[in-house]
Amino acid sequence: MGELWEISDLVVDYDPHTLERRPVSRSKVVSTLRDNGQRWAARIAEEIPSSGDILDPAAVDEALLRAHAEIQRLSEEFCQERRTWLLLPPLLQSLRERGISPIRVVDVGCGIGYVIRHLAREHNADDIEWIGVDLNQSLVGAARRLAAEEDIDCQFHHTNAFSLDRPAHIFLSSGLLHHFRGEALNEFFAEQRRRRPWAFFHFDIQPSWASPIGAFLFHRVRCIEALSRHDGYCSALRAHGGEVLRQAADDPEGEYFVRLFDNREAIVPVFRVMHAVVGVRRELQQSWQSGLGRVAQRLGDRI
Repeated sequence: MGELWEISDLVVDYDPHTLERRPVSRSKVVSTLRDNGQRWAARIAEEIPSSGDILDPAAVDEALLRAHAEIQRLSEEFCQERRTWLLLPPLLQSLRERGISPIRVVDVGCGIGYVIRHLAREHNADDIEWIGVDLNQSLVGAARRLAAEEDIDCQFHHTNAFSLDRPAHIFLSSGLLHHFRGEALNEFFAEQRRRRPWAFFHFDIQPSWASPIGAFLFHRVRCIEALSRHDGYCSALRAHGGEVLRQAADDPEGEYFVRLFDNREAIVPVFRVMHAVVGVRRELQQSWQSGLGRVAQRLGDRI
């Protein structure tokens, strides 16, 4: 078996420049999965409706929306929004002291926007723009509808997060990094550096001997959508270890203070589900670390 595939990565395809959605062959998706030994995933892909051999975009989006609704519930149960907020307050204060307003916080690959919606609801401020960005237009549409229903002041855009007209001051993501493999992961961080944000906080699953077992059992119990069950388990198998993230996030120019957050091995790994690669510009490092208080102890050694 080669590199594991997540179904969600195969059933949608976008032109990297125009973001126009391109047709996806069901037989190609199924054969890719089957040839890779992923028979469970191939069976799930075979059940997705198609017109001839082309996957029905509406059916794909409906499955992805159901899956992301279940991902939101898991994020709530794992308190991902609280984990993200732990790192933000001292950074926001430092940017305010520098007269930056509004402060643009951008969630890359936001899905239906749970983290941004929560942060905007619980920590709303006139000088912060909470922005979610995703390549899937249906997910962005769902995020906008949910924000309107909840009367939350935030924005969602169907675009590339690194091509916004007004660049981000802070980049966030949750569960995104494992979708990038090899050179694509290095390029993600390189492109981010070219946008020169003040900071970035990218959370993902922390791999351990227990994470695949826990992911399999947890998604089987808590998820109904077959795609969620498969991809949730597969995500744990594909999650990057600390060394891979260290190499990808390394800043050759030394402009950023970069660390791993919550990467220390836990006696019981199930209690440490997520870790993060975090970076802050050197001129903000001291004030940010000082403002973190005891949370700073959860930063790892130098990358």
